[in-house]
Amino acid sequence: MSDTSYILRIACDDRPGIVAAVTSALASRNANIIESNQFLDRPTNQFFLRIAVSTPADLDKSQVELMLSPAVDRFNMKLKVQDLSRRPRIIIMVSKFDHAMLHLLYQIKVGWLEADVAAIVSNHETARKIAEQEGIPFHYMPVNRENKVEQEAALSDLITETNAELVVLARYMQVLTNEFSNKFFGMIINIHHSFLPSFKGAKPYHQAHERGVKLIGATAHYVTPDLDEGPIIEQETERVSHAMSAEDFVATGRDIEARVLARGIKYHLEGRVMLNNTRTVVFTC
Repeated sequence: MSDTSYILRIACDDRPGIVAAVTSALASRNANIIESNQFLDRPTNQFFLRIAVSTPADLDKSQVELMLSPAVDRFNMKLKVQDLSRRPRIIIMVSKFDHAMLHLLYQIKVGWLEADVAAIVSNHETARKIAEQEGIPFHYMPVNRENKVEQEAALSDLITETNAELVVLARYMQVLTNEFSNKFFGMIINIHHSFLPSFKGAKPYHQAHERGVKLIGATAHYVTPDLDEGPIIEQETERVSHAMSAEDFVATGRDIEARVLARGIKYHLEGRVMLNNTRTVVFTC
């Protein structure tokens, strides 16, 4: 009989016996631990645990949750169980710049990212041809001040209809409302096209070039009502010099954005990201 794999994510106040309680419960049902990571945030006394397990095929998600319920009650744990046999579905949102989206589609095609793209959503028509070539439903949702709430309601319906678990803003150049950001907190990842918190707004790489910076970068983060200030998942920088033009900065930035966004999504889909108030705990390996 084949096995089933799950990711367990646990957060609670730290005290002795947490790991023992969880692993004993798993062993009692012949679950095999494949990977385990833990972290104690001492200032808040919060303990974070991620365990990848292989279980007998007849042990479904509800049974995994049930066998861990005594430990959950004893330690007042927050528990999330992710069934890896279910391929996650994502929605990609994009405006005119398509480099980050194209990189994601390629990484999904070659199997580095395990996900299905349920839809591509854009406020421009430019991505339609790519969506059609990939056989992905395309939704044109132009946004202005008058229809923003209406379009976000349509987007909310699309998330529900497609059972999407993640919305990716792959250089989607519209600001989401506070209400939408709060409703889907932890489900929306954005790539910020500069190294937070510097150079917000239009043409960030040109701003960086004018200021003579020596490092540029990008940040993948969860979306919150605080624009571009949500919990950070992944970042990368690259050294630049005075000899480079603003266009060189832009080209370098495009590459960084695509890589950082893909890694941030991979960490999220693999259950490697746990929220710790305004910060994240990211178990990268």
